[in-house]
Amino acid sequence: MQKLNFPAYTFRFKNSENKLAVFDEIRKKFVVVTPEEWVRQHVVQFLLQQKNYSKSYINVEKSIKINGLTKRYDVVVFQPDGKIFLLVECKAPEVNISQQTFDQIARYNMTLEAKYLMVTNGLNHYFCYMDYENEQYQFLKDLP
Repeated sequence: MQKLNFPAYTFRFKNSENKLAVFDEIRKKFVVVTPEEWVRQHVVQFLLQQKNYSKSYINVEKSIKINGLTKRYDVVVFQPDGKIFLLVECKAPEVNISQQTFDQIARYNMTLEAKYLMVTNGLNHYFCYMDYENEQYQFLKDLP
């Protein structure tokens, strides 16, 4: 497993059909470890352990409709009122974070209207606050 720019976390693994799988605490099932999934699992642990977000408010890999197309977001954290607090886009470590990555999360966010965005490839993390009133986003050093 590639070392990522997150604290060290403990994961449960198993072999499934000759593929390594990791237990996803949110989906409550083992999922095959791909480079992107490895990043996603670290993000979930970061949100739970470092940010102390409630597990019951976190969703992983759910389908959404955007301009009539079905897409899947990586991670969402809801607020108690059901609005979306945070939208996370995960990429594999070898994928550079580019303007295309921000365009992708921006398209998703036109539907979801999250307060904060996080884009990460496990090595580099970017955090943004969405200022809907002025139609812009502000980069942050960290999430609240």
